[in-house]
Amino acid sequence: MTDVRDLIIIGGGPAGYTAALYAARAELQPLVIEGFQWGGQLMITSDVENYPGYPDGVMGPKMMEDFRRQAERFGTEFVTDDVTKVDFSQRPFRIQVDRDEHLANAVIIATGASARWLGLESEQRLQGRGVSACATCDGSFFKEKTIVVVGGGDTAFEEALFLTRFGSKVILVHRRDEFRASQIMVKRAREHEKLEILTPYTVDEVLGDTSVTGVRLRHAETGEPLDLDAEGFFVAIGHEPTTSLFLDQLDHDENRYLVTAPGSTATNIPGVFAVGDVQDHSYRQAITAAGSGCMGALDAERYLAELESHETAAV
Repeated sequence: MTDVRDLIIIGGGPAGYTAALYAARAELQPLVIEGFQWGGQLMITSDVENYPGYPDGVMGPKMMEDFRRQAERFGTEFVTDDVTKVDFSQRPFRIQVDRDEHLANAVIIATGASARWLGLESEQRLQGRGVSACATCDGSFFKEKTIVVVGGGDTAFEEALFLTRFGSKVILVHRRDEFRASQIMVKRAREHEKLEILTPYTVDEVLGDTSVTGVRLRHAETGEPLDLDAEGFFVAIGHEPTTSLFLDQLDHDENRYLVTAPGSTATNIPGVFAVGDVQDHSYRQAITAAGSGCMGALDAERYLAELESHETAAV
């Protein structure tokens, strides 16, 4: 029989590693099943300048290595593999990694979310070199530059308006003449002197060898190409939470984000907690994910203490 652990954390990023740090210091001896792509979205982020404690900035992968090493220092164990199945219907909870099964009395889910991309080779090649999916993270790198934003929802308009604080010009590109964004957001964008809206256009290619130099568009109706000069290219077409393993067992919203109790990281199943971007579609920052990871560890610690007291009382 596999040993039953106090706590298993699924996912390795700011939320998962912070949860592990707090849980390890509480002597819960957590196991982090961090996945092959450990570190989350920060592994494809170059300079991080807005995380406290790094006054000179830090590379995203270096910051995640620091997070991981600090959790390991206090006794966290790691499995660098992907979870293939979970069973929260019985206790202890069962976590499958290929043929290996891990059992735990409590589970923290920190699998995060990933930005939706257009799927262009040039877009992937120039990530971190002018291509981004986070205006809050990277906007300050484009002061007095021309920036192109792709999308038609509230997020795209919010990002475009935010980027006008930095760029000399922001061009919002959408494939249709209609927008999913609210009318007030569209009105603000149309009235902003630094913001131009281009419709209906699709993106054929992000131009540039080592950094973004422009964007090649194509008119959605006529097929006419249009090249724009730009130094920044932001994709704002939404995010996808990594929740497919959990949707048949845990409550989630219409966008597949896990739902937690107000003021808590608790899911609808006692002993299962969700932290970071997997349950946060508003902020999506490393620091909010880390704070959420701390909350999850504290919630799990309290749950396990109550579980132990009940078991002791029953003896």
